[in-house]
Amino acid sequence: MAALFRAKKLDLGCFVNNKIIRDHSKRKVFEENEVQRQALRYLIRNTSLPQRIRAQAQLQLSQMHCYTRPTQIKSRCMMGGKAKGVFSDVRMGRYQFRVNALAGKIPGVKKALW
Repeated sequence: MAALFRAKKLDLGCFVNNKIIRDHSKRKVFEENEVQRQALRYLIRNTSLPQRIRAQAQLQLSQMHCYTRPTQIKSRCMMGGKAKGVFSDVRMGRYQFRVNALAGKIPGVKKALW
């Protein structure tokens, strides 16, 4: 089922493994379906609408693919694919951040001296 959502061409400029590809696919699918998902959630929570319409919206929302949920997206390092110790500002793991900062590849970051 996940192959249906896999992008034909990946626009990733980094090390690629299956976890990064899956994360990339999840982000694309979530972005494409975010508006529809928000509309269905609005219909479900709107108490002024008839119960039948709210129930149909709830059924449609539950039948959407799991990749459309925001909780499926995990912050991963774009350089190495690690899931833990990731700085959300630059989307890099601790080690990759250190290596790139020392090499001067991250603008505005320098080694602290005291």
